[in-house]
Amino acid sequence: MTPTIVTIGDIAIGGQNPISLICGPCQLESLDHARMMADRIATACAPTGTKFIFKASYDKANRSSITTQRGLGMEKGLEILGRIRDEFGVPVLTDVHEPGHCAVAAEVCDVLQIPAFLCRQTDLLLAAGETGKAVNVKKGQFLAPWDMKNVAEKVASTGNRQILLCERGTSFGYNALVTDFRGLPKMAETGWPVVFDATHSVQQPGGLGGSSGGQREYVPVLARAACAVGVSALFIETHQDPDNAPSDGPNMVPVDQLAALIGTLRAFDSLAKGL
Repeated sequence: MTPTIVTIGDIAIGGQNPISLICGPCQLESLDHARMMADRIATACAPTGTKFIFKASYDKANRSSITTQRGLGMEKGLEILGRIRDEFGVPVLTDVHEPGHCAVAAEVCDVLQIPAFLCRQTDLLLAAGETGKAVNVKKGQFLAPWDMKNVAEKVASTGNRQILLCERGTSFGYNALVTDFRGLPKMAETGWPVVFDATHSVQQPGGLGGSSGGQREYVPVLARAACAVGVSALFIETHQDPDNAPSDGPNMVPVDQLAALIGTLRAFDSLAKGL
């Protein structure tokens, strides 16, 4: 299949285009926090000219425990994402969990993201596809890379060709994930651009009992490997104080380390793609 180029705003993802980033905090916390994070991500990307999509979720429905924080909710969250989109001139992405949320989220967001646990939910995939917005589908921890062909075909059946497939690790025993880098070119054989989620790939699902753990020290290692393979984009969650973030702190990259990491990753990407 001829590789598809997905265009989101002024960002071209796929083919021999340089890597772009899907980047931001796991969970929306406030407008001021989102502004601060968007500004710091933009500053980190500027030296290499790397383009990014701002990512943050208004609801984290797939939490380990009933006691963990879920977020600001759809109305407030979409209001904040709309402000970030307008003020910083960047595309924005959020998770959707129910078919009925897709059209509402698409009024603000440039990219709708399907969480890994929901990647086979046909009605959700169809509803996301029908919005005409780009759809980033996380590969379920329980799926083989070649299974994503069927997932993508559900979205494509709506006529939507703005599809990204995202690797985020595969279940490896209890509370552990492993990344098989053969899966990246295998998913790319579908013709859709492949995104590598470097932060959730080091997650330890439910590893802290009431919440997930993670090994953020391995994020740069796996991200470099993905760039060496020739991945189209990287998904990296970041925070100014990951240890005190409301969700996924153990696998988020401190934002003050982001610029150096991006510089290294762009070098690996250029080498792999002959740029």
